[in-house]
Order: sequence, then C-alpha cells, then structure tokens
Amino acid sequence: MAIKSITDLDLQGRRVFIRVDFNVPLTPARGVADATRIRESLPTIKYAIERGARVILASHLGRPKGKPNPEYSLMPVAAYLAEALGREVVLADEPVGDGAKKVVADLREGGVALLENLRFSPGEEANDEQFARALASYADVYVNDAFGTAHRAHASTVGMIKFVSAKGAGLLMEREVKFLSRLLGEVERPFVAIIGGAKVSDKIEVLENLLGRVNALLIGGAMANTFLKAKGGQLGRSLLEDDKLALARAFLRKAEDRGIEVVLPRDVVAAAGIKAESGKVVSAMNVPEDLAALDIGPETARSFADVIAKAKTIFWNGPMGIFEIPAFAEGSTAIAKAMAEATGKGAITIVGGGDSLAVLAKTGLAGKMSHCSTGGGASLELLEGKVLPGLAALAS
Repeated sequence: MAIKSITDLDLQGRRVFIRVDFNVPLTPARGVADATRIRESLPTIKYAIERGARVILASHLGRPKGKPNPEYSLMPVAAYLAEALGREVVLADEPVGDGAKKVVADLREGGVALLENLRFSPGEEANDEQFARALASYADVYVNDAFGTAHRAHASTVGMIKFVSAKGAGLLMEREVKFLSRLLGEVERPFVAIIGGAKVSDKIEVLENLLGRVNALLIGGAMANTFLKAKGGQLGRSLLEDDKLALARAFLRKAEDRGIEVVLPRDVVAAAGIKAESGKVVSAMNVPEDLAALDIGPETARSFADVIAKAKTIFWNGPMGIFEIPAFAEGSTAIAKAMAEATGKGAITIVGGGDSLAVLAKTGLAGKMSHCSTGGGASLELLEGKVLPGLAALAS
C-alpha cells in the first residue's frame, strides 16, 4: 500500500490529530503500570511538536462500554505524558463536544491536548459517522500511530479519515508495518515461528499462513496440548480444545506434506492447578490424570532453543506456560533468552502479543529484540494475510 508518512506532511501551525494507543494497564492507585505503548509513540508526538503542530491526541482505554466511567479516564495517562514530554498536556473532559472543542481551539503551536477516552462514546466502536465527523472537525491533518488498533474499523481509525484532507502514518506505525511485513516477503532463512498461548482456534489462521513461509514451527503453551492429544497423547487435566482435534491433525498432515518441521513439547511441567507452588516434569505425551500441563519442560526448552539458535529470522507470539506464576515461567523465559542470544548473533527477532511482551519486560530482555510489536491482535491479523482497516484507510 502507498501510505504517506508523517514526515511527508506539512504540520506547521496545523491541527494534527494523532490516533495513539494509550490502552495501558493502570495501578490500583491510578498510575500507569506499564508505559511501553506511551513511550513507543513519543517519537511521533515529539516530531509533530518540533514542527510547530497543534497536537490533538486520541486513544481508548479499557472497555467502558460506550459511556463515561471515571475508572477508565485517561487522566493518569495525561499526567505520565506531561512528565515524559516535559510540557503541559491538556486533557479534555470528553472525546467530542463543547469542552473538547474549546481545548482544541485554545491550542497554540507546539501545544498538546489529549481527548478523553474515545470509548466513552458508543460512536467510536460503532464507527458512527456523526461521531467520526465530530472528531474530524478538530483536525487539519490525521496521523495514525496506533498499530494496536489498526485491525479495528472504528471511528478514530477509519471513519474520520475521509473527512480530513491530509493523512499519514506515524513513526511507530511505520516501524511496525516495516518489520512485520518483512515476515510476509523474502526473509533470511531459516525462518522460525514460535507460537504459544491458550487456544488453537485463536491462532489457526496465522499458523496456516505461516506454514507456507516458515522452515520450522515451534508450538508451546496450552494450545500445544490440543496438538499433542491429536497425536494420541494423554493430557490429564490439561486445558485443550477437543473440538479442534481434527483441525490439529489436518494441520500436522499438511505440515508434513510440505516438509515443514513442527516441533511440539517433549516434556511439560505439570501440577494440580495454578495455585501449586511447584510442578513436576513429565512426558508431554503422558500427563497423569490428576495433573495439568502448565509450562513446557526443560528438555523442550532446550530443543526449542537449539532450533532458535540456527535461525536467521524468528517470530514469537504467545507464552509457553502460565508465566505470571514463577513455577511455570521457566519455559517462556528460556525462549526470551534464546531469542536475545540469536539477536546478538545477527538474527532478526520479532515479538508480538501482550503476554510475550510481558515476559520480555519481566526478564529485562525487550531491548535485546530487533522489534517488539505493540499490537498483538493486529500483528496476528497482518501475518494471517488480512488487510488491516486502519492501514487501508490511510492508503485510500
């Protein structure tokens, strides 16, 4: 797609509406718990400020279900952003309306305003034209820097764009598309994908699309249990999808026919439940009836790391176990370490998905990857081969 960059647009003195993804976790004390998404958009915001734009930022936060809810106010985000930018950030008390209009009208060159949570209005998720026109009335230039919402056809990501004369992608959006699109074109090989998480049904489309591109596919997490059972394994009380066993078998046959290596766990860490303080390493094909697989085992972690070490391009989405619990975090940690080592040896390493990023944050290895995607769902849909509405709107 031919999409202009923010660097191609005239911003001086103009009202520049930047759709950002500030959907960040908050602490019980109403502070920002993880500011990764905010930090990632700072280069775009600073670029606009330095060129004399009047910056209007807009984002959603949580799921307020189309009505104002103080629990989902962007006030903590505005406070964090003001400190990060070293300047005032004026928070409008609504996404559209007289209050928002006044905040925008009062902006001077280099000034920054943040509209209140877009999802305080039902018009955002419904892509309502009236709501879209109201947002567009604040803008001379539209910039989308929210890759994490690019797969949603909402008013702020699609609907308003046709009512603004100039449009383009922010620096973060450009970087996301550049790195993820590389996985869909010519890549350095071997190309390995590591897919984890809970359900085959959530990721079968990306698995199918990657099957024609990768040299090897490593599958962990609870979704591996479905594949293991499809191969005749006894999984005890492990989470799996019985209604997807035929799908899993068909996928494994297709991979074999194409000569694509699908590596499943050889051993797992099993326990009676997630409240257990420790787990027991057992064969992945023979989990005791009273236990559930909650992480990949040490032998599997080593075999996955061996495949990663030989790869030149690596994509990871989804943890290998219940990584939030220390007893079941070793598998995910091992993948993060193996990828960091691969980066150091010149491999391209790309990580997508909130849980995978949380593993990197926990291990302090985020900076050791070539690229960490801020959009879990968007990154998967792009790799499924789908056209993302937010990108299509920028190109139209």
